[in-house]
Amino acid sequence: MKVLMTGNEALARGAYEAGVLVASAYPGTPSTEIMENFSQYEGVYAEWAPNEKVAAEVAMGAAVRGVRSFASMKHVGLNVAADPFMSFAYHGSNGGFVIITADEPNMHSSQNEQDNRLFSKLAKVVCLEPSDSQECLDYMKAAFEISETFDTTVMIRVTTRICHSKSPVMMGERKVPEVKVFSKNPEKYIMVPAHSRKRHPVIEENLLKLASFSDKTDLNGIEYFDTKVGIICNGISYQYVKEVMGDQASYLKIGFSNPLPEMKIREFASKVDTLYVIEENEPFMEMQIKSWGIHCIGKDLFPICGEFSPELIREKLLKIPSTSTYENELQAPLRPPVLCAGCPHRGLYQELGKYKKKAFFSGDIGCYTLGYLPPFEAMDLSIDMGASITAAQGFQRANEWATDSQDTLKPFALIGDSTFFHSGITGLINMTYNQTPITTIILDNSITAMTGHQENPGTGISAMGNIADKLSIENLVLACGIKKENLVVIDPYNLEETKKAIKAGFDAVEPYVIISRRECALIKEIQIQRAHQKCQVNWDKCRFCKACIRTGCPALQINQEVNKVQIDSVQCNGCTVCLQVCPFKAIEKGGDLA
Repeated sequence: MKVLMTGNEALARGAYEAGVLVASAYPGTPSTEIMENFSQYEGVYAEWAPNEKVAAEVAMGAAVRGVRSFASMKHVGLNVAADPFMSFAYHGSNGGFVIITADEPNMHSSQNEQDNRLFSKLAKVVCLEPSDSQECLDYMKAAFEISETFDTTVMIRVTTRICHSKSPVMMGERKVPEVKVFSKNPEKYIMVPAHSRKRHPVIEENLLKLASFSDKTDLNGIEYFDTKVGIICNGISYQYVKEVMGDQASYLKIGFSNPLPEMKIREFASKVDTLYVIEENEPFMEMQIKSWGIHCIGKDLFPICGEFSPELIREKLLKIPSTSTYENELQAPLRPPVLCAGCPHRGLYQELGKYKKKAFFSGDIGCYTLGYLPPFEAMDLSIDMGASITAAQGFQRANEWATDSQDTLKPFALIGDSTFFHSGITGLINMTYNQTPITTIILDNSITAMTGHQENPGTGISAMGNIADKLSIENLVLACGIKKENLVVIDPYNLEETKKAIKAGFDAVEPYVIISRRECALIKEIQIQRAHQKCQVNWDKCRFCKACIRTGCPALQINQEVNKVQIDSVQCNGCTVCLQVCPFKAIEKGGDLA
């Protein structure tokens, strides 16, 4: 049966058809939907792990036992999983093992543009790059065959456009291989130095075999048309150059990108007049091809930053400037990112922002990163998942050495519940172990919100929809060494309670933790519960002081005809933050105004 699928749906389907039995992931755009879709199939085990390192290790353990398994993550997630990823390359596998990395050129929702093909070369593992949804399914199945044949990890690298674009897919039947026998083998599975030294030459020999396979496999294919122009390309770039050049060029499509097919590339290069290497991000292929003494044109023409497009290819290869095929009569107004109406983080930031001249706010990765924007400006640093707590500790230690005239800023660490489970716990342990007097605020909105409301250890539901034990953040914080008197739980919708907690955190001279707990306003069940809790403005009392507007809530709007504030009842869910800040009591609970 042929159906339209996104790349992520097709990767999940490919894993299912390949007979994968165990899969683990941490949600992260653009990879999230892979596990969401895989978990819907029967006869599989799927889970959300606390972080990518855990996900990789769970899948690796399953592969060692003899079943096919995979772990999926976004590109920066592989940084977290790099430790087991690099080590397991020496182990090989038993059942097939695949790790999926979803890279993000142009950083639609990411903090960098790293190209994880470089990781595959560093780890000495196979890298496959599908260019459409059908190939996502087919390459997933091929990856397990390669993994088991060559006793190696296979990395499938996709990008945002492959993950989220739809194309026709011919689905097949599921075939589950027999579970392989696990035989104890310390020299293969226990990488003490003596064993690692023996395994490294094995891996190098294996790479030579894989390089030969790369030259023979149809995952790397040549298409000859006009040989005046030859193009070596991969992934979504292949789709773009075919759209632009058609039969005006010949193509070497690279689907098996590590090791590269040197002999096939030499053959192709010898038969074309001008050779281009077109690849997004790093010159991964170009550098290797040039190192073989083959002249080619790559990053001297095509940018290293951002995404490619047919328009870019047309401009660079054919010198045809990009032109719009249509024009909009009206341009949509610019809309900066903003916390949603009713977001529980708004009440917290409303009070934190009052300390922006007296405090240093070390932030983390999540919706709450938007706290750096006006009107709050309550975030000064954001590095990576979990770094809020540890970076704040470093800031405090530097505070103690500072001799400049700048007033000492009190460090606050801001981290979400899922991010705390991901990589914040060790930072909190470090804080208590070294008695660093900072205040950590855990913003518990009871879901992994930024990536689309996936479950986590604090929600009480697993990836497969099963009821699970709900992890208590309070108990976890206390177990990490925070004194009971230095832990407070607040409702951020209660501004007075929030104000007192932040003041206590600012004055604390010991490690201090505030848990700001209120469910994400976009959780479906919460929206249903609060459908009748709207607020409204009494225009007779409104003095147009705009104090409510300064909360940054998108449900609050200015009626310029009467110079009053009004509330969009469709967006409002009655969080009452605006009601509490209004000095004239002009905002009232108004019931369901929708």
